[in-house]
Amino acid sequence: MATAVETLEKLERRVTLNVLMSDMDTEVEKRLKVRARTAKAPGFRPGKVPMKMVSAQYGSVVQGEVLNELVDRAFREVSAEHNLRVAGYPRIEPKTDGNADGAIAFQATFEVYPEVKIGDLAGVEIERSKSEVTDAEIDKTIDILRKQRVHFHTKGAHDAHGDGGPDTSAQNGDRVTVDFVGKIDGVEFAGGKADDYAFVLGEGRMLAEFEQAAIGLKTGEAKTFTMNFPDDYHGKDVAGKTAEFTITVKNVEWAHLPDIDANLAKSLGVADGDLQKMRDDIRGNLEREVGGRVKAKTKTSVMDGLLKVAELDVPKVLLQQDAERLAEMTREDMRQRGMNVIDMPFPAELFNEQADRRVRLGLILSELVKVHELRATGDQIKSYVEDFAKAYEDPKQVVKYYFGDRQRLAEVEALVIEENVVNFVLFKAKVTESVVSFDELMSNTQQS
Repeated sequence: MATAVETLEKLERRVTLNVLMSDMDTEVEKRLKVRARTAKAPGFRPGKVPMKMVSAQYGSVVQGEVLNELVDRAFREVSAEHNLRVAGYPRIEPKTDGNADGAIAFQATFEVYPEVKIGDLAGVEIERSKSEVTDAEIDKTIDILRKQRVHFHTKGAHDAHGDGGPDTSAQNGDRVTVDFVGKIDGVEFAGGKADDYAFVLGEGRMLAEFEQAAIGLKTGEAKTFTMNFPDDYHGKDVAGKTAEFTITVKNVEWAHLPDIDANLAKSLGVADGDLQKMRDDIRGNLEREVGGRVKAKTKTSVMDGLLKVAELDVPKVLLQQDAERLAEMTREDMRQRGMNVIDMPFPAELFNEQADRRVRLGLILSELVKVHELRATGDQIKSYVEDFAKAYEDPKQVVKYYFGDRQRLAEVEALVIEENVVNFVLFKAKVTESVVSFDELMSNTQQS
């Protein structure tokens, strides 16, 4: 039995649930009889323990189980009776007054999903981005790939790649191997000494003053100089202090970048070493990356537009759940990066703003999908997986990987549904084209 649903505020509701004692007693007795078949007690054979002893041993546990199930059933019945779309879980509390005879009463307080009102999409202004992959981007990418495969040769020592030129002193781009020792007020400090320490000049691994001191030195030469540690230096013991360093150069090596030839192409997966095919592969990869980022940028614009024209209240329980989920995701990400997060506070409230956006968009998208039938089709899901798989060496294996797991396919389905919503809004809204440079696009991180 259940009373009428009471509206507290906005989305919060409350209902009284009555559990008949007779129903509970009947179910408890039935379950205790089942337990009695296998119950054990000193002096009795299994299944021959008196019911009073079985009740004394298991009664309170069984009563708790039955009561929880009956309350849950009562709540589900009243939810179905009043067509309630319950958000999260109800808060169940005993009711101490106004109980019906022969019943135990509880109050269930909960939130319901909101009504989502979406305004005229024709008035939504969307910026759709465009970006082009030119030969210049391909050339830049090839340079990056060459730098990733750089190898070093001692300056002045002639080999198949040359000797690095007549200047054997250390310059930006060279790799130097040094011994160094640092002192503050004439005393060596922790971390201020190393032997055979190698680093590339100009990469910023060392403080600028340290790198500058090494420039111009040749193998075997030494130099003493002073260096000021920044106030915000990560080593607190030396932060803001001045140290005297002596460095001794043990080797100077020049950087040799691989030539743009068949060997480079083969190292990038082009079996026959064809340079044009290498460029075509690079172009294809860049265009896929650009396409993905352009989609993400446009999607963010669509989501921003939907948030402006939609009216809804956000269930507090969904906001709290998502904030806690984001906090745990952040904690796990930091743990995976090797950071100690055991004693680090992660209050979920820090993620409330992000959670609010995510929950709002989830409810808005759900409404659009339901009203306009934007669910993902099997063909769409298959096409999405196949297109995604093209970026891998063995696309067929990737497709098999996704279609072999329902959870992975569900994730793809969610992405396809998002695409359907984006395309639907773009068709309805006021769309302006925006050209974004390749470099700007690659440097941006989009929020959905």
